[in-house]
Order: sequence, then structure tokens, then C-alpha cells
Amino acid sequence: MKWLTGLLLSLGFSLAGAWELSGNAAIEGRGFFQDPLDSRQYDNDYSLSLDPEWAHEWDEGRQSFVLHLFGRLDRHDDERSHWDVRELQWIYAGDGWETRLGIGKVYWGVTEAMHLVDIINQTDLVENIDGEQKLGQPMAKLSLERDWGTLDFFLLPYFRERTFPGVEGRPRTQPRIEPDQAFYESSREERHLDFAARWSHYIGEWDIGLSYFRGTGRDPLFVPRLLPGGEVVLAPYYEIIDQASLDLQATLGEWLWKLEVMYRDSSSDRFTAATGGFEYTRVGIFDSEADLGIVGEFMLDERGDEATAPFNHDLFAGLRWTANDAQSLEILFGAIVDWENGSTLINLEASRRLGQDYRLNVQLRSWVNADKNDLQYGFRQDSYLQVELARYF
Repeated sequence: MKWLTGLLLSLGFSLAGAWELSGNAAIEGRGFFQDPLDSRQYDNDYSLSLDPEWAHEWDEGRQSFVLHLFGRLDRHDDERSHWDVRELQWIYAGDGWETRLGIGKVYWGVTEAMHLVDIINQTDLVENIDGEQKLGQPMAKLSLERDWGTLDFFLLPYFRERTFPGVEGRPRTQPRIEPDQAFYESSREERHLDFAARWSHYIGEWDIGLSYFRGTGRDPLFVPRLLPGGEVVLAPYYEIIDQASLDLQATLGEWLWKLEVMYRDSSSDRFTAATGGFEYTRVGIFDSEADLGIVGEFMLDERGDEATAPFNHDLFAGLRWTANDAQSLEILFGAIVDWENGSTLINLEASRRLGQDYRLNVQLRSWVNADKNDLQYGFRQDSYLQVELARYF
């Protein structure tokens, strides 16, 4: 226990110094274009969020501490009114190695529309259905840097359940998902000890990542349950899985070629899924300062219509326009189309700085021609426009 006493004393003396504070506070509004499928849901919504981060380093930069919090207060959805510790980490960087202890965030993957190999952190689905927002993950991480690549080892002692919209939440599935009904394959439930390892390296123009995960799967299966009041809901079921994955990215001039492949083995199924494609960027389009990127990707899951996640035989096509101006204006517009049933998700994301401290973010999502056999069918009347004004500090 001497190492723990020494660590606490070191933290106690060093954290008394200067801290760096950054983050933002924001107000967000959502407007839906159609009436909800469930009368308990709302037509419009607004919420407030706070996203602060404190950072401090000492010992000539070898040690650092990060605290990143997030909280949201939503007008309607009690499940979306929540807070989370995104990061609470002590970091020590040695010669050719680094260790991190606490709560952290890790991102794996290279593709735009879908992140198959990203498995360490749980998705904070009440924040956004695109899966980009993640909950903080308790972990111990050791990284070894060598000439032949970087090895990362993870021990994950506690599982975070996925967040889901509540009764009044929107967009959400029909029937709704009830997280209070969650159950596990492991008798240890959320205290199952998970393990992950990853090797990453670059060879010429190629960036390569090979990963392995053993533990509680982050994306659950769903089992129908009948509540005492007679409502049918979906109960999340979290399996123990083994997952091996590969991610590749090649930078060839103005072209980026991307691929993610994963194989998963569990008590319910064994399958392979892949997503990949390209991004071509034309720098200085029409002799201006702006860049225009063209993105094309495929998404394929060998389970087909039996898959428990959307985008199992889909194509994504999009345009990314970056103005490269003082206001940092960026626009991404694209669509994901199921090539078998025609279900289409249209997506627009735009952001622009307003002065030095403010940023305006706009997002449009629209479900078109949703097939009744598609997992997105429950969102068919949930197309919305979201506007957020964030004040950075």
C-alpha cells in the first residue's frame, strides 16, 4: 500500500497548483416535424448543458490529472436529465510507457457513418442517437511505445449500462426500451472484469489497428417484457462477448481509404461485420479558401435483417464543406440508404463560431421511406431540427 500512500501524497501536494479550466455551457432546442407515435411524447423540447474540464500537470509534465464532467437538464425527458463523469484520470508518462488510472474515454476507429470497432466506452444514447457521445469508463490502462508499434492493455472493472430515452423522450424506439429491466449473462452483472488489448502502428501511408475485447458487450440485445400496467417494453440484455477487430486507414494524397472489420462471438451468435470506403478532399475548391470533401462508405453485417443494430446492408454518401475562415464554418451533409428496402436517413450537421466565445451548432435528421422491417421504423415520425448555442470558456 506504500505506492497508494505515495500517490495520494503526490496528488495532494501537486494539485494545489494552477488548474486549466475549459469547456462550454449550452442551450439546445429541438423541433419535430410530425406528431409523435406515442401521445406521451412531445412536439418540441429544449435543454441546458454544462461541459467543464479541469486539467493539471506537474513533475515536469510526467504526471497529470484530468477531471471532465457533463450534465444536462431536459425540459421533458427525465432520462435525458442526467450527469456523468466523462473523465477522472491520473496519468503518468514514463520513458516509452504510460499508465492511466481512473475514469477515461478511448476512441477506436476510422470511418465516418458507423464505428464498428469502438468498444471501450458505453454509448450515451440520450445525448444523440448517432452514438458519438460516450459515458466515462472506469479503467486501468498501460501503454507501451516501441519502434514496431504501440501496445495498449485495458482492465475494465465496472460496466456502464447504455442510456436510453424515457417515456417522454424523442426520438426513441417503439416500443420503448426500459433500462430498469436490464439483465446480464454474467452473474457478476456490471462488476464483471473486462479486458481489452490493442496494437497500433503506421507503415508508410497506412495506419493500422488490431484489437481484442473480452467482456460485457456494450450494445445489448432486447427482450420484450410486459410491465404490470400492461405496457410492452424492451429489456436490455447484456451478453459476454469476444470481439476481434481490424481498422485501416491509408492517406494517399487527397484520398483517405478506410476500413473497419470485426468478428464477434457470443452465446447467441457468431458473425462478421464491416464498414469502409473513402473520403476525397478537394483543397481550395473554385480557387477559394474552402475545401470540399466527398465521402462514400458501405456498411455490411452478415446477419442481414436479423442484425440487432441498424445499417446492416447500407450505403453512406456525403459532402463535407470546410470554409477555412475566421468563423470556422463547417457543413456535413449526407444520407444512409438501405440498398435492400430503401429506408433512408438524411443527416445535416453544421457549425460556426460567433465571435471569440460562442459557437452555433445545427443538426437536421430525417427518416424517409422507413421500411416496417427496418430497425429505424420506430423513428419514422421523429424527423427533427436541432439548434444549439454554446458559450466556451
